[in-house]
This record gives sequence, C-alpha cells and structure tokens, in this order.
Amino acid sequence: MDADAKKTALRMIPYGIYVLTVEDKNGAIAAATVNWVTQSSFSPPLVVVGVKIDSGAYAILKQTGLFALNMLGKGQQAIAFSMFKPAHVEDGKISGEPYRAGSTGQPLLESAVAAIECKITDVVERGDHHIFVAEVVEAHVGKAIAGRPDEAILGMKDLGDSIFYGG
Repeated sequence: MDADAKKTALRMIPYGIYVLTVEDKNGAIAAATVNWVTQSSFSPPLVVVGVKIDSGAYAILKQTGLFALNMLGKGQQAIAFSMFKPAHVEDGKISGEPYRAGSTGQPLLESAVAAIECKITDVVERGDHHIFVAEVVEAHVGKAIAGRPDEAILGMKDLGDSIFYGG
C-alpha cells in the first residue's frame, strides 16, 4: 500500500472535536480530546468512540462503564488543545474548564454547546485505539443552536492547517 495515499485518503474523513470526560468511584477524573466518534444506532441511541489505549481516560472508562461526551462548538479551539494533555482537576475545573456532575455522575463541561451521558455496552479491543460502544442515557444542549446542529460543532479543520488525525 502506498503510505502517502493511505494517509491522504484517511485524512479526508471529517471529524468533529469532542471532550470525553469520565470520573471513577474514587473521584479520579480524566478528560481527553477525541474525534473518532459517530452515532451507530437510533433505537436504542448508540454512539461509538475510539479511545487510545495508553490514555488517562482509557482505564477509568473500562472501570466505570460510563462517560460523558462534551461537544465543542465553533471558537472553542483552546478547550480542545487544553484537553490534549493529561487533565488536572482544581477548584471545580478540569484543566481550567468549569464542570458539573451529570445525572450519571459523569463530569459535564459547562462551556460545551451540548453533551451526552453514556453507558458502555461493548468494547472492541483491536489496534492502538479501542472502540467503546455506548448507549446515550441523557442529553444536554446549552442553548438553542441556530442552523444545522452539525455545523455548530468544532471540526478538526478548525484547529489549523497542520492538525490532522488519521492516516
């Protein structure tokens, strides 16, 4: 396979930018910027999320079976970049972002344009990212979205010309 062609072709897949947050029963919180996300079923509502196996969030996800997916909106690039690094929790903030507990107890970023709370149903353990299949058990929208909801989301392309994922 031509490595350059593979990289270019795979980089053509559009990605939104999300912050996955998870808290374990002992209060340890992890957050990670993720972009391998898609809805996979309407009924029940299921999403799939790819999570790097050496990330801080991975072990907590496997332990808790729950997570929140915080949707970032246009102009929230700084939040995405702050969550690329291991999260630190201080004064009611995750890496500087205020949060609150959702109905499942998982952290919801107050500045997110929307969020879903999820219960993991299956894990596909292949490659350097494992796929978590999860049922959406709660949904939150901060304020009414003007226009198409899919156009309100921060996209990978919004992070700059040199930021890619895939390939």
